[in-house]
Amino acid sequence: MRTLYHLWLHPFSRKVRVVLAEKDLAFELKIEKIWERRTEFLALNPAGDVPVLVEQDGTTLANAQVICEYLEEVYPEKNLLGHDPVQRAETRRLITWFDMKFNREVTENLVGEKLMKQVLKLGEPHGPSLRAGHANIHYHLDYIGFLTEKRAWLAGDNFSMADIAAASHLSAVDYIGDVPWEEHEAAREWYEKVVERKSFAPLKDERIPGFDPVSQYEKI
Repeated sequence: MRTLYHLWLHPFSRKVRVVLAEKDLAFELKIEKIWERRTEFLALNPAGDVPVLVEQDGTTLANAQVICEYLEEVYPEKNLLGHDPVQRAETRRLITWFDMKFNREVTENLVGEKLMKQVLKLGEPHGPSLRAGHANIHYHLDYIGFLTEKRAWLAGDNFSMADIAAASHLSAVDYIGDVPWEEHEAAREWYEKVVERKSFAPLKDERIPGFDPVSQYEKI
């Protein structure tokens, strides 16, 4: 069985999970507590981070975007990048936007400080980081609204890895109740379309042991 090593609420692991599901590929999930630095896991990925995908033939791949690009090449029946070079370039641009810019400006400041610090018992959240995350998220939600004014999905007419990357990060922030949906209706409408997809359902059901989501998380 194909195996994906992941961590709860980890946006990059979530992205790979959705891509696998969109391509109708069966897989087994294994939680990897990367802070434990297991020797067996480090043998699979010396960098010590998730996600890591182990294919049925033993092929081992690390790094979310590397895994997604591999899946797109090996299982091309469901196209998630785009049908021409310009479309693929735009999809990749937006993947980078959310996996780098959004992650740095929002996810790390909010999910990292409010949730992962609790999970790892690393002390209280850093106030300036929280304030930065709360301020930055509005800019990104406005950008989603701008993109979807003239497009059916973020990168164009078709659902793509750009939508998957963005929603994976937002779903993690939404778990702790820090997405101001009421102020960004266009972004909310786009997000609701994403989470209604069958591939996204297991992510909505995921819970971190001992850390339940806020009540509003269930409403979208």
